[in-house]
Amino acid sequence: MARLALLSVSDKSGIVELAQRLVNEFQFDLISSGGTAKTLKEAGVPVTKVSDYTGAPEILGGRVKTLHPRIHGGILARRDLASDQADLEANDIRPLDLVVVNLYPFEQTIAKAGVTVAEAVEQIDIGGPAMIRATAKNFAHTTVLTNPSQYGAYLTALREQGEIPLALRQQFAGEAFALTNAYDQAIANYFSGLSGDGAARFGISGTLRQPLRYGENPHQSAGWYQTGREATGWAKAEKLQGKELSYNNLVDLEAARRIINEFDPSEPAAVILKHTNPCGVALAPTLVEAYQKAFNADATSAFGGIVALNQPLDGPTATEMVKTFLECIVAPSCDDQAREILAKKNNLRVLILPELATGPSQTIKAIAGGFLVQSADDEREDPNAWQVVTEKQPSAAELAELAFAWKVCKHVKSNAITITKNKTTLGVGAGQMNRVGSVEIALKQAGAEAQGACLASDAFFPFDDSVRTAAAAGITTIIQPGGAMRDQDSIQAANELGLVMIFTGVRHFLH
Repeated sequence: MARLALLSVSDKSGIVELAQRLVNEFQFDLISSGGTAKTLKEAGVPVTKVSDYTGAPEILGGRVKTLHPRIHGGILARRDLASDQADLEANDIRPLDLVVVNLYPFEQTIAKAGVTVAEAVEQIDIGGPAMIRATAKNFAHTTVLTNPSQYGAYLTALREQGEIPLALRQQFAGEAFALTNAYDQAIANYFSGLSGDGAARFGISGTLRQPLRYGENPHQSAGWYQTGREATGWAKAEKLQGKELSYNNLVDLEAARRIINEFDPSEPAAVILKHTNPCGVALAPTLVEAYQKAFNADATSAFGGIVALNQPLDGPTATEMVKTFLECIVAPSCDDQAREILAKKNNLRVLILPELATGPSQTIKAIAGGFLVQSADDEREDPNAWQVVTEKQPSAAELAELAFAWKVCKHVKSNAITITKNKTTLGVGAGQMNRVGSVEIALKQAGAEAQGACLASDAFFPFDDSVRTAAAAGITTIIQPGGAMRDQDSIQAANELGLVMIFTGVRHFLH
């Protein structure tokens, strides 16, 4: 008797070619349902509809097609168990050698703007996961394929060995369970998001996109995983040139993306970042000016840095960039002149990511015995809600500078201090164990340029010492969340020293 395969896929990539090989080269009989059967018939591939094979019509608008004993009996039957074989014969059921199934595009559907719950629900596959799980469970006797990328390996094994080795069937089964697990997690997370409450269970899964040479250090193994079936974010970025991305590159690129996303693309912005902290951030009338200002803010730290731009990379900016060693550049696009200039630095990684503003809505950190989940710190603050707590009021120019400093400070590791002037960073104090230490580092870096500059702090000043230190260095405006028990001491010091100080009411710790 000919071998029997069931083909039922939403992603029809390569399905006709696979079906033709199964029939013409290996003499399979095929059964199929819905759109897959239609596609195969149109291609001239002989196929029996599932409803004709089972004798039961598709019902409920197609919701019930493959949920039938002739299907699941053929999938789950153990070839080495006499009682199973007797059941097949008694019920006129043929054993299935191959099941090729992938699932309704649930994740792609919910990613669309304005999708309704009813539309999402209709993309929850029932029969597909049931067949996949059943076939994967019975991998000792049958094979499940859930991705077009598997078709070649299956056909090669069948051609060279006449059957599919147990180890390969087991591998396909593991991949199948990973798929259904990820699918169910996506559905669970969607419904959890609808309720707005913390989920009792939270799952994350990904597909290995690229093994990485190592992690943060050479002795650590690492891999780059993609969430979802469709590439998004960095998985969707186009790499124009350069070496393979490393673990540290990707971590830094994501930090740079979050910072550059703070600035409206209508005003050229450049970010230079090192070890996830910005060493130079600037706005300017042109992109090349923004890059030059950001670079000059801390030219020493910019060496070997990551650069993010919020406008298309042009020739003049590229000309400046190739004057120093950089690890990576990311921009929404890149013109031909810039490409030609950058090509001279063939190891320099240049990425195009049009959707720089698209980022994760949650952050996840592993801890011993579990992990922590929080919403992303992507709140867009309204300066009109800020409180000027000093007698001296800010001018429009000072308020704009404070807003710039605050946006940058949000992305510096705590305790974080940023000093800026003319919408350019002058000093950055990052990751210190006390706030006074961060203030001193930022002021030392700013030097004489601190005269008339703005200072931003990611959290409140517990005492007035930082305010007095800043004023002594020439700082004239300060922005901080407020909320300390001794806020009045800081306000009093600012008034005595003739400073402007704003409380935002929002803290931006970044650990």
